[in-house]
Amino acid sequence: MRASGILMHISSLPSPHGIGTFGQAAFEFVDFLERAGQRCWQVLPLGPTSFGDSPYQSFSTFAGNPYFIDLDLLEAEGLLEKNEYQGIDWGTDPRRTDYEKLYNNRFAVLHKAFCRGIARDADEIAAFRKKHAAWVEDYALFMAVKTSLNGCSWDCWPAEIRLREPEALAEYRSRMADDILFWIYLQYQFYNQWFAVKRYANRHGVQIIGDVPIYVAMDSADVWANPRLFQLDEELRPTHVAGVPPDYFAPQGQLWGNPLYDWDAHRQEGYAWWIERVRAATTFFDTVRIDHFRAFSGYYAIPFGDEDATGGHWEKGPRLELFDTLKDALGECSIIAEDLGDLDADVYRLLEQSGFPGMKVLQFAFDSNWDNAYLPHNHKKNCVVYTGTHDNDTLMHWWATALSPHDRRHAADYICLNEREGLNWGLLRAVWSSVADLAIAPIQDFLALGGEARMNTPSVGTGNWQFRLEGGRLTPALAEKIERMSGLYQRSAL
Repeated sequence: MRASGILMHISSLPSPHGIGTFGQAAFEFVDFLERAGQRCWQVLPLGPTSFGDSPYQSFSTFAGNPYFIDLDLLEAEGLLEKNEYQGIDWGTDPRRTDYEKLYNNRFAVLHKAFCRGIARDADEIAAFRKKHAAWVEDYALFMAVKTSLNGCSWDCWPAEIRLREPEALAEYRSRMADDILFWIYLQYQFYNQWFAVKRYANRHGVQIIGDVPIYVAMDSADVWANPRLFQLDEELRPTHVAGVPPDYFAPQGQLWGNPLYDWDAHRQEGYAWWIERVRAATTFFDTVRIDHFRAFSGYYAIPFGDEDATGGHWEKGPRLELFDTLKDALGECSIIAEDLGDLDADVYRLLEQSGFPGMKVLQFAFDSNWDNAYLPHNHKKNCVVYTGTHDNDTLMHWWATALSPHDRRHAADYICLNEREGLNWGLLRAVWSSVADLAIAPIQDFLALGGEARMNTPSVGTGNWQFRLEGGRLTPALAEKIERMSGLYQRSAL
């Protein structure tokens, strides 16, 4: 079935309180998608973000970001007073998230809700805690200890808790019981609010596409609680870390720094951790996009401590064995494979064996090479085509700055761009008319926004993940225009 959707992260939703949340704007966006004939809403990872504010570097692969808990909903539940959060300076620019102000102010407000709700919601919290015991206890202890140590990364904690000595774990859990309960309560609220949004979306014919990074952050409850599953030494320091090798765009390669999986250890445990990770993701989302799919075929290992990625080497990944195991445990899961980048025959073979749709990106199409796999006439049905991803520039700024004059003329001729239609709408038409089963574009491209609205610039450490949509931009006229284009190419849900 042909379909289409819009990519907009939760953090980008309009909000008077510094960042997008699961409040009224989320439900209104679902209404907009329904009016626009869209079947899919794609979001980025929902985990609690760490230093750098990237959703791809999270304190937990199972937990949710407390910033997304809506304060107005808490007030409606009697857990907050309006004057406890409406007078706070959450940032002065409605188009940008000020993460420093969120970090400094949000948790004190959430703690007020916790103090009012912990006794009232005791039974529900106990049930939540029991249901999610496999991860929430370690996560809450992790956050309690981290907070008590001024945010210090766990690999710098005192040895007894860093190494998870049983007596130390028991002592910290006893001493920090109230703090642990606070972090559990935030997850309880996060899960309640998120699944209310998801149920509403599903009832209105909108499926949620979520994102799962292949790697987890070193400074995460996942690594701290499961060190045996990662390539760590006896002191729990990484032996090798993730990245990608040098290429034309990055002569030193890219050094990501995430700890690598010990795939032999995962295999010996029947991939149990991965089963639970994907089970959680397919509960959160209707479809799961797996980032950096190529690393399941072969991954790039860089010696820990190297200053760049030039000294890395390739190692074999788990390949089809992992996905066969997941299928046996979970049944058929709706998965999109992020297969972008420099791929080899083994990756293409794994993608074909898995049956997962890969990705095509229009911004990668125009290099004057007619064999370019991203050109729409080279697409196939079993793929998802994008104007650009969260790592790409906006269409308008890409067109103005990234293409050579020759490639710009080539693209204009290929798509038959014209002023009457508008540049962004012509480029969107090229994506929507593709034979690909699913077409998606970021909300920035429908609104013809410039480079100031870019979500992320890879390898640039500051200024990312801040884009927010101003209220009032999602008009009925825009919804009608999107629905008309989607209907023309048989992608409309209406």
